Parts: sequence; structure tokens; C-alpha cells
Amino acid sequence: LGAARRAYEGERMVRESTWGAWAPTAMRGVHVTGNRLGILGMGRIGQAMARRAAGFEMEVHYHNRSKLPADLEFGAMFHADLDSMLGVSDMLSIHCPSTPDTLKIINAQRLAKLPDGAIVVNTARGNVVDDDALIAALKSGKLFAAGLDVFDGEPNIHPGYRELTNAFLLPHLGSATMATRDAMGFRAVDNLDAFFAGQEPSDRVA
Repeated sequence: LGAARRAYEGERMVRESTWGAWAPTAMRGVHVTGNRLGILGMGRIGQAMARRAAGFEMEVHYHNRSKLPADLEFGAMFHADLDSMLGVSDMLSIHCPSTPDTLKIINAQRLAKLPDGAIVVNTARGNVVDDDALIAALKSGKLFAAGLDVFDGEPNIHPGYRELTNAFLLPHLGSATMATRDAMGFRAVDNLDAFFAGQEPSDRVA
């Protein structure tokens, strides 16, 4: 929403006292409602994204390692081929894990397959996106905007992002609420309790 509605630019205008008179062409962004959303990675968070997108009457598509049961798709359409999904993604929301297979999976060739004026949002892991390719697409106008909460090498992000007015940048704060961070801590404790009780931890990673 912040990327689509140019929130960073608007906030800066208010702070810097450069906000002029209202005009019908001023600060025009992209309408989220009714647009096509592509979700890369339809795990727990991707599914939550699909549920929220329904509230904006979006046409939702997803690419995942495998097709989900219908009750977990929330009306989203499955694409076995990532490139197929990109072609119908006015907005791309990335939710895949960082693995050797997903390293820079969103590169120049993949960005070129998005519709002109698309928006890319990454709240997954920074290294699934090729920074140079994304910055080039934002500079050229191929993409309308990007919304990024994660970065490769953070907090030392690619300096090119700081020069772009169409990059909405946040410091990895997607989980930064008291309720969520408490839940994360208690979930870790539950896993430890299960392990020392000789049970299978619910979030096993090895």
C-alpha cells in the first residue's frame, strides 16, 4: 500500500514543507483494489497475504513448489511456472524462503516479464532479489515502485535504493509489534519444551 500510494514521497513533502496546493494530477499512485496480485511462495505468510488481498477484491495468482488444497488457496490461481505468474502480476509480493534455488530468483529476466508499471514488494529475504536488476527496473520506469522491508546484506543496503523516490524502504520491521515479538519468543520456548520432553518441535529446521 505504501509503495502503490507513494507514501514515502508524500511523507517527505509534508516534513520538508514542499506540499503545494491540491491538484487532480498531484501524487497519483496505483489503485490496489481490483488489480492482479502474484504471490511468490504460498506458505503460512503467503496464505495470509491471499486472505487480505481478497478484501481489496484483487485477482490473486500464486507460484509455489506444489499446488495447495483448495481450502488453503483462498481463491488464488496456481501457476506451476513462475514466469507464467509474473505475466499476470500487476503487483508481485514475495514470500518464499531463502534457499540456493531462490537466490536472486527475481532477476532482470524475471522483472522483464512483469507488466509495465508493476509493483514489487519483498518482505521475505533480501537475497531472493537481484538488487542491481530491481534498481535498474525502477530507474527505467519498467516498474512503478517497490516496497522493501528486507535487503541483501542488511543493514548495509545497496546505496542505489536511497537515491530512488519510487522505492518505499523499511528497516526489516514486518514483525515489529509487541504482540508479534512476544508470540515469536513464546513459540521458541514451546519448541524447546517439546525438544527436552522428547517430542517433535513444531518448527524443526534441522
